[in-house]
Amino acid sequence: MSDLHHIETSHGTLAYRESAGDGLPALMIHGNSTCREVFRNQLDGAIGAAHRCVAFDLPGHGASEDARDLDRTYNVQGYGAAAIELMQGLGITRYAVLGWSLGGIIAIDMMSQSKALAGVMITGSPPITQGKGAVAEGFCGDIEHSIASKQLLSDEEIDMFARNTCGSDAPYDPFLKDAVTRCDGRARSLMIAKLACGIGPNQQEIAVNAPNPFAIVNGALDAFIHNDFIAGLPYRNIWQRKVHDIPGIGHAPFWEAPEMFDPYLSGFLNDVTKPTGE
Repeated sequence: MSDLHHIETSHGTLAYRESAGDGLPALMIHGNSTCREVFRNQLDGAIGAAHRCVAFDLPGHGASEDARDLDRTYNVQGYGAAAIELMQGLGITRYAVLGWSLGGIIAIDMMSQSKALAGVMITGSPPITQGKGAVAEGFCGDIEHSIASKQLLSDEEIDMFARNTCGSDAPYDPFLKDAVTRCDGRARSLMIAKLACGIGPNQQEIAVNAPNPFAIVNGALDAFIHNDFIAGLPYRNIWQRKVHDIPGIGHAPFWEAPEMFDPYLSGFLNDVTKPTGE
């Protein structure tokens, strides 16, 4: 396991890990109230050995600092800007992004903020439009009024969040509960509120008209998203010409079944390694 590092950004000090590979860098962005360690199978496995994988804690999460300016940072655009600053600080000028759940929504937004992205893969992240009902169209349940949006969580809610986030059949590790406990609750409430209000660029328009190679690999049994909705959008630049649903797997396929998910990620990274035109 590689060492934990820290880097200063205008959004606060961010904690990150890097793998030993020297292939195309891949930035990995975790979901709401989790942390970088959900990607440890990839960092410490064959993908991390082949590529320079970077997994970091979003502001207000894990070992990263809480946001210094809550309104600026605790939203999809702010998180994306922080991620871009991280990679700029590491001197990485071209990289792919893997985003999970909230991380996938951030990754979509990053396509509108930076030309450094070689490609984007999302998982468990519905590309929603804006306006009333947009969140419900992509996500199952009422996330605007769920524990995913609450600033303060009880011990029972923390435990429930930790055990269910990755999927009911996914391996449980104590770091998942530690991550929910540590998360700045203001990050949850502010992010969800702004997402529900449609603040920022239209996620669906960016995804459908993605300027970068764009891959979607979901768990077919993901209880938090509407898979049919995601698969039915008219993407113009979708990898392998379709949305992939891994049978029998829930919300975090890279964590629950890395042996099934990693071939998709490896194939995608290999496909986007060469710059356009080479």
